[in-house]
Amino acid sequence: MNPKPNILVAGGAGYIGSHAVRDLHAAGFNPITVDNLSKGHKEAVVCGELLEGDLKDPDFLDQVFEKYPVQGVMHFASKCYVGESMDDPASYYEENLSSALTLLKAMLRNKVNNFIFSSSCATYGNPIKLPLQETHPQDPVNPYGETKYFIERILRHYDRAYGLRFCALRYFNASGASLDSRIGESHDPETHLIPRVLGTVTGQYEKIQVFGDDYPTPDGTCLRDYIHVCDLASAHRKALLWISENDASEAFNLGTGTAYSVREILESASRITGADIPVETSPRRPGDPPELVADPEKARIMLNWTPEYSDLDTIMESAWDWERNRAY
Repeated sequence: MNPKPNILVAGGAGYIGSHAVRDLHAAGFNPITVDNLSKGHKEAVVCGELLEGDLKDPDFLDQVFEKYPVQGVMHFASKCYVGESMDDPASYYEENLSSALTLLKAMLRNKVNNFIFSSSCATYGNPIKLPLQETHPQDPVNPYGETKYFIERILRHYDRAYGLRFCALRYFNASGASLDSRIGESHDPETHLIPRVLGTVTGQYEKIQVFGDDYPTPDGTCLRDYIHVCDLASAHRKALLWISENDASEAFNLGTGTAYSVREILESASRITGADIPVETSPRRPGDPPELVADPEKARIMLNWTPEYSDLDTIMESAWDWERNRAY
């Protein structure tokens, strides 16, 4: 019997990474999680092995690659808060770029050539045309988005020079939790809208702030493309298979092509929880575009990937079940 292929999952104790670990395991892979647990949660790694260590430590990485014959790497580990990146850009450039470069160098030393990168729609910046296609100009407007963009540029050169194949997966709004409520979203601080709305219901927060109700949208609030975390996880696995089959590199949007407003999120949360949600309207935040929505057609065709769980109520129900029963 052939052994299960080893896939190194950097940041596999985090929100999206932990769901990718479960997806890989269920599909017959052997996920090896590498995480320094600065933001991740040991309890979120519910299958495969967890190796605690830092991606900026080349000796640690070489030991991992030596112990496990790795067939591919998924890289989720990075600082990921837009506002924080504006306040402290130095930490974002240092952490995100240095960890990615050290990991890529270790891959080259150990002759591992398949890399799945957790990128972001933040690489596009303010949209010129919607829905956003992969050919849209990349002009990030914050340090977080710039670090993702810079790494994508690095990957293109590594592909050309060293034959390192990659898929850059540009997420839209990751959301939801595993359908069995075993793992879910747990950030400190929590900045994402859906968990903050549900945290208001459970009493963690006094009220939810709506930043701007005067946008040129149907109800005046921002529109965003929400993608269920389990759909993101399956896309990473399919991207890994695509690289193996095609020996090529690509970038893909991961979204649904449907945008929901802040008010629609609040209405869904109220409907699912049965609670009235206290709201305070605040001024717009600088840099928030009225609408962000993906054109996911490229991923649908080339990766044979279609979101299964990303209708708004399924997202909200899974997030609410997790919020009520969270394990960490």
